[in-house]
Amino acid sequence: MITSPSSVRRSERSRRAILRSALDLCTERGYGHVTIEAIAADAGVSKKTIYRWWPSKGAVLLEAFTDALIDATPFTDTGDIGADLRSHVAGAVKLLSVPPFGPAYAGILSELHHDDLLAQQLREQLVDPRVEEAIGRLRSAQDQGQIPPGADLPLAVEMLYGPVYYRHVLRKPVQDEETIATLVDHVLRSLRAPGY
Repeated sequence: MITSPSSVRRSERSRRAILRSALDLCTERGYGHVTIEAIAADAGVSKKTIYRWWPSKGAVLLEAFTDALIDATPFTDTGDIGADLRSHVAGAVKLLSVPPFGPAYAGILSELHHDDLLAQQLREQLVDPRVEEAIGRLRSAQDQGQIPPGADLPLAVEMLYGPVYYRHVLRKPVQDEETIATLVDHVLRSLRAPGY
């Protein structure tokens, strides 16, 4: 769950109903046709309740997507960075490939171009924390000798996620297990110094 200043006062039952309704409506109607009014009616809460907790439908759907992404893509450490990254990326690909999450995230991304607050929320609530977790997992692999010292870990994270989100935004075919394995192998190989 994303923690916001007003979250202390939130009813967890109402929060879950709102997030579920937003996702359901996104699947039924498409992101562009989801409104705060429709979310409120479907969730059985007032518009005032939603606006007290979120500034826009994009913010509601961002929280719902973030919760799902965190659940679907843990940063496990089995001692095998390649296997862990393949599992992690596969979780993200799977989530992005199915409604309501794929369409919700595509809608959120389309809103960023004219909603500066949503763009800031996306960075602060989703992108920056997930990048830090990914760097942390790579740093752990570095400490275990699986990635050489001095490797550019932030760049590795961009190389890992870039193709996943590029394919999602352009609605290209979903990566299969073999494609994900190849992506992870290329990223890890790029981190190794010559002769390492």
